[in-house]
Amino acid sequence: MSQESQGQLFLLATPIGNLDDMSFRAVKTLQKADLIAAEDTRRAGILLKHFDIKCKTTSYHMHNEKEKTSYLIRQVKEGKKVVVLSDAGTPVISDPGFLVVRDAVEEGIEPDIIPGVSALTFAAVACAFPLDSFTFAGFLPAKSGKRKSLLEKYLSHGLCTFFYESPFKIDKLLADINNVCGPNTPVALTREATKLYEETIRGSVSELIELGKEKKWRGEFVVAVNMREADNIVVDEPKKNKKNYDRFSTNKTENPANLLPPLP
Repeated sequence: MSQESQGQLFLLATPIGNLDDMSFRAVKTLQKADLIAAEDTRRAGILLKHFDIKCKTTSYHMHNEKEKTSYLIRQVKEGKKVVVLSDAGTPVISDPGFLVVRDAVEEGIEPDIIPGVSALTFAAVACAFPLDSFTFAGFLPAKSGKRKSLLEKYLSHGLCTFFYESPFKIDKLLADINNVCGPNTPVALTREATKLYEETIRGSVSELIELGKEKKWRGEFVVAVNMREADNIVVDEPKKNKKNYDRFSTNKTENPANLLPPLP
């Protein structure tokens, strides 16, 4: 941890919908900041006003990240306490922040990470799929061909895979999952996490496609796909070993743990 008299760089997670999820440590960090680099200064202003924090802000987003990173590093070197935060959730995770972390480390500056809520970890807990290991793929390409190619790659890994998607493209993503992985592939859609209309919808991808015909999707999505139980998965021989594969299945008839006699 850097000394208080020296400059510091903080990567700070912010709430993804419910301001009550802000940690005491995060608030204290913002209170002592000299400069806050925010993906959207207007949204950051709402957060700062809620906690009665007054601090200089500067924009730091995907369109100016390359140019602004050197400025932020320079501020830290000059003894300033600089906080980088995204619109919602944790910086770097499908949000700006990687460049400033990389350059800070190259300059001998150890970033202070202030953890908090993440849409990914929320969905991972809510999906009800086995997560001894999993893949996070962020946003897939907009073009269907590239999207399908990546889905095929993730399917070959056989791990539960998480994607971010907007309400405007969720139907197309589900259609591609259906085509690549098969109609019975288990999927969980988490939307509006921590907000008033928070929900996680679970079912086969074909069932969710049918639901989408009746329902207007709203809110940003985290899509969990249980590739282990996809129709079209090709499982390597070692993974067929009961100890290495079946025990992680969500299928109660296949999971040996469910065949054990009940405890007395």
